[in-house]
Amino acid sequence: MTFQLAACAEMIWRDRPIEWRASRLKEMGFGVGLWNWPAHDLAALERTGATFTIMNGYLQGRLADDAGADMLLASARETAAVGKRLGVHRLNLHGTGLGDMGIPIPQIGSHAPGAELRARDTLHRLCDLGQEMGVVFTLENLNPIDHPGCPFGSTGAVLSLVSAVNRPELRINLDLYHTQIGEGDLIRWCAACLPWIGEVQVADNPGRFEPGTGEINYRGVAMALKDMGYRGPVGLEAFAKSDAEAALTAFRNAFSV
Repeated sequence: MTFQLAACAEMIWRDRPIEWRASRLKEMGFGVGLWNWPAHDLAALERTGATFTIMNGYLQGRLADDAGADMLLASARETAAVGKRLGVHRLNLHGTGLGDMGIPIPQIGSHAPGAELRARDTLHRLCDLGQEMGVVFTLENLNPIDHPGCPFGSTGAVLSLVSAVNRPELRINLDLYHTQIGEGDLIRWCAACLPWIGEVQVADNPGRFEPGTGEINYRGVAMALKDMGYRGPVGLEAFAKSDAEAALTAFRNAFSV
């Protein structure tokens, strides 16, 4: 297998307990992605023996203002301790906190002067935390339709920040579902982000279902990633259009190159 495959447990078998989902993903040979941790029984998740690949690395906070940055750092420290307990490989970040249905808190139409420099400073502080605690953070791109007004949400903005900080404790969570909606041109974005990618996440569009249900040629994307030398994790962050195990099989088939 060229890539390390995982799936977001929050989005499949949604009528089952989260620890059951983690166990079933382990049985099927997948790593396990999570969103926020406070609602979960951490001891039950530990007992599954699953490999937890990624989860949100904060509960609140923002990148580009002092109060938001302090809030983000405190939240990230608490979450990093949980991540270490579960053995999570990557702790995911966004430009600001996300509320119900992924709506940014607050929604920001445009950046004030100096916002990118302040965001870089916050990310350096997060890297210092990562170095101290032995964890890696990722910054994820988001699309402007599902997540309107998210600061630093575009693929280009995420690449600009992570490449400028350029530290091993900070990588890109390149979500190709969001890139397809926001920018398109997926293979070129993969190539541009390649030196800083910590994880590639996928779902088809429209619908945010598994590969093969929409417009994206994920088999072609997988071949391109292989040809450019990417050998890292690929996570399915998608709903199952019908059957969860069929969706996971479709994902595995698309990325078995």
